[in-house]
Amino acid sequence: MLGFLKEPFVVTAEINVNLVALTVMGLISRLWGLCYPRAVVFDEVYYGQFVSLYMKRIFFVDDSGPPFGHMLLALGGYLGGFDGNFLWNRIGAEYSMNVPVWSLRLLPALAGALCVPLAYQILVELHFSHCAALGAALLILLENSLITQSRFMLLESILIFFILLAVLSYLKFYNLQKHSAFSGSWWFWLLLTGVACSCAVGVKYMGLFTYMLLLATAGLHFWHMIGDQNLSNVSLLCHFLARGLALIIIPMGLYLSFFYVHLALLYRSGPHDQIMTSAFQASLEGGLARITQGQPLEVAYGSQITLRNVLGKPVQCWLHSHTNTYPIRYENGRGSSHQQQVTCYPFKDVNNWWIVKDPGMQQLVVSNPPRPVRHGHIVQLVHGITTRYLNTHDVAAPLSPHSQEVSCYIDYNISMPAQNLWRVEIVNRESDTDVWKTILSEVRFVHVNTSAVLKASGVIGASLPEWGYRQLEVVGEKLSKGYHQSMVWNVEEHRYGKSQEQKEREVELHSPTQVDISKNLSFMAKFTELQWKILTLKNEDTEHKYSSSALDWITMDTNIAYWLHPTSGAQIHLLGNVATWASANAAALVYLCLSLWYLLRRRRKIYDIPEDAWQLWMSAGGVCAGGWAVNYLPFFLMEKTLFLYHYLPAVTFQILLIPVVLQHLAEHLCRSVLLKSMLSALIVAWFSSVYFVYCTFSPMTYGQPALSPTELKALRWKDTWNILIRKQ
Repeated sequence: MLGFLKEPFVVTAEINVNLVALTVMGLISRLWGLCYPRAVVFDEVYYGQFVSLYMKRIFFVDDSGPPFGHMLLALGGYLGGFDGNFLWNRIGAEYSMNVPVWSLRLLPALAGALCVPLAYQILVELHFSHCAALGAALLILLENSLITQSRFMLLESILIFFILLAVLSYLKFYNLQKHSAFSGSWWFWLLLTGVACSCAVGVKYMGLFTYMLLLATAGLHFWHMIGDQNLSNVSLLCHFLARGLALIIIPMGLYLSFFYVHLALLYRSGPHDQIMTSAFQASLEGGLARITQGQPLEVAYGSQITLRNVLGKPVQCWLHSHTNTYPIRYENGRGSSHQQQVTCYPFKDVNNWWIVKDPGMQQLVVSNPPRPVRHGHIVQLVHGITTRYLNTHDVAAPLSPHSQEVSCYIDYNISMPAQNLWRVEIVNRESDTDVWKTILSEVRFVHVNTSAVLKASGVIGASLPEWGYRQLEVVGEKLSKGYHQSMVWNVEEHRYGKSQEQKEREVELHSPTQVDISKNLSFMAKFTELQWKILTLKNEDTEHKYSSSALDWITMDTNIAYWLHPTSGAQIHLLGNVATWASANAAALVYLCLSLWYLLRRRRKIYDIPEDAWQLWMSAGGVCAGGWAVNYLPFFLMEKTLFLYHYLPAVTFQILLIPVVLQHLAEHLCRSVLLKSMLSALIVAWFSSVYFVYCTFSPMTYGQPALSPTELKALRWKDTWNILIRKQ
């Protein structure tokens, strides 16, 4: 019965020594001296602020991309016990002892190190020799720019890791297609492709370029499968559904999960949430939630409200009035109505309060039971402090003469009657009988007499002169088919009015609210709003000292100074390995020319290389040259400040093309022994130059040892490089 114990258990394993050695070298090159310098390096000043906000659970919005990359950096801080208490105010600031520098920089460094074995595996899966794969990995290993970018709290190395992982996973899945379809390994690599693509997009939207490339490749491969008569319709449908699940459905779900975790972590109010809607702000702990807690939900006749403009640009502002009137004549000689000013004011103030009045009744208090205001109802808006009615008429606005002036009506008895009726239109209504709700409803006010829409024109940058206290202009815009967010308002603060007497009402306007209200937003509502803000929120782009154009990247005519030692000549620069970048450009040019030549010859029915070599050449080009193109060319269409590090994903693919071209030249163009020997000698000399350049620039890659002014001048190989040299 126990006879099986007579024989020993034997476990055998195959270890790829090349892969292990490359991984170890990658880890050494990226992790060595990771805590140096113990100071803020370039964009660490930017990402560090977000890490601190994660540690304190304070909500923020970063218009540069989705939150997954930020969460990975924050994970490093969490594992290191970071409490978030550090002032990220300038590059070069020394880190305090509570900042776990090694832990914060660890994940980017690990991602950068693992790119080395990934490069090796990609060439192997493309069916190139192990020698070519080893060359690709060593080129990534010795690439100064990739080393620099991966050793700090930055996102590009993480992005490149997930991009390469997605490519490798798809290649492994594709190579299993013919012999092991729907096997465990087949499913694993297919699912990992989708997960890696989603992670790449979740780190930075640049990951979308490679994701689209892989989707197009998968679509092309499936198109070829449709022509395979050996596959039944059911089998094709299963393949289609499997790819749809793994490459579209799962990535979308994973992308949503990034935002779910992000919003679950950041539940406290902070300075960034002011650009969000009132409903979003009220869902956060503190901030607006403290102010609005206990408000009535339904706006009724007699309600006292503040109206916030939904657009919130350039600043959030509320509908406002005060006792001052428009000047009789403006600076350009145009006349005004001399009525009471109405503006959009960017601060909370008692003059922001308005009373919703029923035009058919005189009372300014809420009846019992309250009569809610619904979509389409006609109301009057009475300014709480001055008790004058919101009004507009056929008089040109002060800064926007094409629009109508909005005022609070003063009866001068000069044949200008009041026109103070407004129709409430709920923009985000579900039905035409929806009730106007606090915070949740987004409404337009359409003037009954002129069909003009109440609009905050000041949100586009126009502010009134001194007589208007530099507040933002409010106008009546003629109704058009479309609408802009500057025409939409929502009730932010709300109470049921109880005092008919003006003095008692003024006291009431300063008092806190007391009635309960539920303002919980669903995750999808918060996700939709946050995603839209990320895509549309644009900071004012200013020219940066180290910004560059996409054309500068190919020839590396630009660099970025990341850090400078306060006393010595030690410094860190983002600079690529000149020999590698020049070789990558040459390889891309050779690949393009050879491909065109082969295509022309094949069109004439002349086949210079075997069919399997041609398929290998094209598939490698689709991955390497295609990866370079999709990660580089879109930058020519972007209107944003660009930096050299934006080119790193593209140049990574271009570097992988070098051994592809070299192996092709050796196998198919150098056919004599002499030519093969000469090419081998050239490759050895060329690789020696790559290693020489790596060693030469390593002091500016790692920041040590410190260099003298003479040594620094010797490293300025191009006049366009900004190498920092201290004056003696």
